[in-house]
Amino acid sequence: MTFPEFVSARSGPTQRGRAFGARWKTEIAATHTGYMELFATLGGGAARVRALSEEALAQTAAWAPSLGAEIGAIAAGAGLETWRVASVSARTEILAALNAPVRSECSTAVVLPGGAPPRTVQTWDWHDAMRDVPVVWTYEPSPGHRVRTFTEFGALAKIGVNGAGLGVHFNILGHASDGGATGVPVHVIARCILDEAETLEDAERIARSARTSASTAITVVTYDGRRGRAATLEICPDGVGVIPADAAGTLLHTNHFEDPALAAGEAGGDELPGSLARLGHLRSRTRTLSAPTAQQRAEALVGHAPGDAPVCAHPTTGDPSRARWETLATISLDVAAGALDVHRGGPCRATPASWRRYQGSPAGM
Repeated sequence: MTFPEFVSARSGPTQRGRAFGARWKTEIAATHTGYMELFATLGGGAARVRALSEEALAQTAAWAPSLGAEIGAIAAGAGLETWRVASVSARTEILAALNAPVRSECSTAVVLPGGAPPRTVQTWDWHDAMRDVPVVWTYEPSPGHRVRTFTEFGALAKIGVNGAGLGVHFNILGHASDGGATGVPVHVIARCILDEAETLEDAERIARSARTSASTAITVVTYDGRRGRAATLEICPDGVGVIPADAAGTLLHTNHFEDPALAAGEAGGDELPGSLARLGHLRSRTRTLSAPTAQQRAEALVGHAPGDAPVCAHPTTGDPSRARWETLATISLDVAAGALDVHRGGPCRATPASWRRYQGSPAGM
């Protein structure tokens, strides 16, 4: 099975958002409903979630007016109140405001081989009830600048690539400064980076320009046809840390802060040892993580033997619903080709035939 894809015609944010909302109105409504159920388990009633969503939308509109307009247009196309769509892009911020426990999820690996494009892979772990929320969206925010993102129905972006040879991976973080006055959603920041950035410096500038209320690691990868570069932007309300690839061209990230100053406010709790263990697992597999195919890199993530760090998450029937974590996708970026390679599920179930390459062109190009 593969995830659905939507390819937007060349258009502005209002037309693009309305068309997306109209095409996927059932899926967007279902995604919002799923999050409302999750928020309710954490004590987030409808009135509070609406207020937080509207605050996030206001911050988005002030920071990136076109993206605020696009959220409104998606809602109009889907026949939903705008706050309901805004809640999906702001779900990380809402969870932070509700003091949701920080859970380990997602492991990212980037290797920069000399003379070749970057080789990347990540797991995307989330609640198993959200298996059907992902969509791959291809669009053109400005003439000639193509973006392709693996995201959720209603969220503006998440993991993705653009036509300038830049891509982003995504890992959640937790920090003591999370949960204050609602800021620009981290998913909106990822979208702005994909829409506007061509270099690591561009991405860092964009991230630093937003006031945030939740933490996330956005790993930015670039390739200019000659060499690859990579750095993780550790974003939190207390600031932005920048973690570059090491001297060997390797950049690995799980769900804890690597920046020393920000790590002092780490809020990983009981999940921190698991994140550290997964990072150690990645370090032990660096050579295989530099392999040329997404399938080979996915195989390097697998570790179910006693003593191995569990990179892929598998829900168990005994878990309460809000703790049923599952690896819903394994994703690799091809920044040279502007493509996404996606396997639906965890790396332990990937085969050469299970990967789907998303590389279509927006209509009218």
